[in-house]
Amino acid sequence: QVQLVESGGGLVQAGGSLRLSCAASGGTLSAYHMGWYRQAPGKEREFVAAIRWSGNIVYYADSVKGRFTISRDNAKNTVYLQMNSLKPEDTAVYYCAAGAMVSSYDYWGQGTQVTVSS
Repeated sequence: QVQLVESGGGLVQAGGSLRLSCAASGGTLSAYHMGWYRQAPGKEREFVAAIRWSGNIVYYADSVKGRFTISRDNAKNTVYLQMNSLKPEDTAVYYCAAGAMVSSYDYWGQGTQVTVSS
């Protein structure tokens, strides 16, 4: 059973940056594709970014393309989401997920809050 723990969220001003981390235990992250999702108050959870197990193919939502970067360090069993040029509309709880398929995730973290003030 893979357990995922996100960290790195917080309060930041618009235009600022944050780096989220997702650490895994109980399994080897290198076996999984990894994704980041977010959920804002009153909205459905939405896709943010994903990275294949090899790390050589990444995917981004149009809303974050050019501002966010997903990466992974399989040796550290950790996935990252570097978020630059943050906007108030990026405010949400961010979740990481692991799965055998890029579009279907089996394991989810508990989430970390990101708040961007204007």
